Amino acid sequence: MSEPLRAGIIGAGFIGAVHARAVRTLGQDLVAVAASTPARSRQAAAELGARTAVDSAAELAAAPEVDVVHICTPNALHAPLTRIALAAGKHVVLEKPVGMSTAEVADLRQRWRDTDRVVAVPFAYRFYPVVREMRQRLGGARIRLVHGGYLQDWLSRDTDTNWRVRSELGGPSRAFGDIGVHWCDLAEFVTGQRIARVHAVLPRAVPVRAGSEVDTEDAALVQFETGQGVFGSAVISQISPGRRNELQLRVDTPDAEYAFDQQDPEILWMGRRDGTRILHRGDPALGPDATARNLVPAGHPQGYLDSFTGFVADAYAAMRGEKPDGLPTLADGARAAAITEAVLASAARRDWVDVTPG
Repeated sequence: MSEPLRAGIIGAGFIGAVHARAVRTLGQDLVAVAASTPARSRQAAAELGARTAVDSAAELAAAPEVDVVHICTPNALHAPLTRIALAAGKHVVLEKPVGMSTAEVADLRQRWRDTDRVVAVPFAYRFYPVVREMRQRLGGARIRLVHGGYLQDWLSRDTDTNWRVRSELGGPSRAFGDIGVHWCDLAEFVTGQRIARVHAVLPRAVPVRAGSEVDTEDAALVQFETGQGVFGSAVISQISPGRRNELQLRVDTPDAEYAFDQQDPEILWMGRRDGTRILHRGDPALGPDATARNLVPAGHPQGYLDSFTGFVADAYAAMRGEKPDGLPTLADGARAAAITEAVLASAARRDWVDVTPG
């Protein structure tokens, strides 16, 4: 059996805890944690089950006792810390966005190409079994339309605020850059088609939060066309009351519509003119990729944390030299940045904008 990889996590918020849980679940070695201050690092090490606390993010990124660095910080630190980790010969699990500008993303991607390290980006919705089944069933199908949305409500009140609303910390796009890219990645992954051009509007429904002006969008309404000429649309929102984390993707073919809902992830909905079928995770009709990702018997729900753990498992397998199918890497993070750039440009110009190929 392979020796456990030695992991370090930078950032101890919600997503840092998700990374830590996945590392521990997989039996890997959570060596160290670094948070915003030395005191918070010590507290986080105890909370997340790490062996040690490290005073600074830069120190952990270069630490010789760490094999893989998980970067879960505010967005502005993603690229700088990845540069340090790659220069120190580390593998990286990097939260998106992978950079704050086109130039920063291009520089990071070149630095990555000059190494043999794995940089994995957590587009974890790819790892639901029924998503893999949807992808398999759409393989070779003639796709007519792609549509859906990603709705949240955690910024729906005028009094809600967060560091992400500030572009200097979160980047020039918030709603789309934070969750819209997840929807686009999933759409491209299951259809095998890439978004070629976009037309977008970016509403800012709450221009002032906690007494400060906001310079990022609360929602995104996006139309797009793929390179194969298929049209689609998505509504992205962080201000939709009651929608906790509703990611829905629907793909129409001549014979059927296939639909996935992240809040009901145990089923694949398949609608036809002559009847509708619900395929449950664990059904004997599932293909081999979906079946291989069943962790528990049918009837015992799997959810987000299981899918995230599946992502980390594949990332660590790649770090050991394997080639897992569908692992999102820095190339996919750069792809998300290119789509975000096109969405921002389209909203500014009020016109269709091509997505820079990557």
